[in-house]
Amino acid sequence: MPNSHKKSQRGFTLTELITVMVIVGIISVAAIPKFFDRDVFDSRGYRDQVLSTLRFAQKLAIAQRRFVCVDIEPGSVTLTFDTTEPSTAHTAATCPGDPLVSPAGVTPYTISAPTANVTLAGYTDFSFSALGAPSAAQSITVGGYTITVEAETGYVH
Repeated sequence: MPNSHKKSQRGFTLTELITVMVIVGIISVAAIPKFFDRDVFDSRGYRDQVLSTLRFAQKLAIAQRRFVCVDIEPGSVTLTFDTTEPSTAHTAATCPGDPLVSPAGVTPYTISAPTANVTLAGYTDFSFSALGAPSAAQSITVGGYTITVEAETGYVH
């Protein structure tokens, strides 16, 4: 009686293994350098931090009905506020700069760039009015990422 049961063999062919190795090689050549370039991660993280800080400044100006001033330097952003009554004559240049307490309880509220390679560009100092409108529209660049503050609404994105 002939053997009617053949053993089924399972596995990958040599062609399949080589194809997978080539695909993995191509992906690693494209992806691995990005994992070793820390400046990309630092830039994105600092951009998110600046974005959150500007949104906080606008919300605080509305909540406290005060001008909140944004002082931007190449490596840091500092928030201050005006303790006097809001007036229409207020500008960023006339902000008295009373220290603002951060949500973590640190005075003054300042965020700094994580490294010297991450800087801010294309900015001017400005303030948010008691209604949340900025004194000037802004387009701030942080390591290749752009943050925009809309002129009319103060929307930060």
